[in-house]
Amino acid sequence: MASSAAGNFDHPLDRAQFRRPAHRAGVELYRAHIVRHAFEPHTHEAYGLGAIETGVERFRYRGSDHLAPQDSRVMMNPDVLHTGRAETDGGWRYRMAYIDAEVVETVTGQRGLWFRDAVEHDAPRARRVTGLLDALWCTDEPLAFDGLMVELLDAFSDQARAARPVERHASPRFARVVEYLRDNLARRLTLDELAAVAELSPFHFLRAFRAQYDATPQQMLMALRLFEAKRRLAGGVAPAQVAVEVGLSDQAHLTRAFAQRYGVTPGRYQRQVRG
Repeated sequence: MASSAAGNFDHPLDRAQFRRPAHRAGVELYRAHIVRHAFEPHTHEAYGLGAIETGVERFRYRGSDHLAPQDSRVMMNPDVLHTGRAETDGGWRYRMAYIDAEVVETVTGQRGLWFRDAVEHDAPRARRVTGLLDALWCTDEPLAFDGLMVELLDAFSDQARAARPVERHASPRFARVVEYLRDNLARRLTLDELAAVAELSPFHFLRAFRAQYDATPQQMLMALRLFEAKRRLAGGVAPAQVAVEVGLSDQAHLTRAFAQRYGVTPGRYQRQVRG
């Protein structure tokens, strides 16, 4: 069961909770009510599928701003940085499931599913998704959970394409840089070093990278560091050790950065997902 404690927020109404099923790796459930908190660019490196229960969220995703009003479905593809903040005074309440690509492929029998749109407003479908996510959160029965997983992915099948489209401006040189960042999370990297990986001059690389990912290399590095921190915390590594392993200065730095991106402190997240 997940903890009901609030995250490390300034506003008393802000709440965020995570839950992971013990029997099904690669699935993470999330529910939150956010009023004042603004999420820094981050990634879950999984499909993010959910629904807005109340209020309106504004978020940056794939180079554009999006509004997700009440009774909308939200669909995010893996490995895409995004932000999030309230568009209305009362904030927004929502539920999400973050599902690894391998799990989606196993459940659906389809590889490389891709969602063209980040938001789709359809009240009956959105409420159906909310109900399924609520049921997933509440069940501890593995068989029931897996059946609900099938229903949840079916509930998004009308929005899923069979394969990711080829992006005209995508470049293997930037993919190499992202992999280099992943492999060197704990190091102090320089612009010249990353530009050399991309085989570009430093500021040409910086401009082109930002145009490709809607993020600077430093923002991408921090997002990757915090995602890796999340993975290690879920595995039971102590927060102070996680901070060292992912290249942050200390546990306080990890706490600030983690809460800015995921809405809970590292310690609370670890308690929530480890039960």
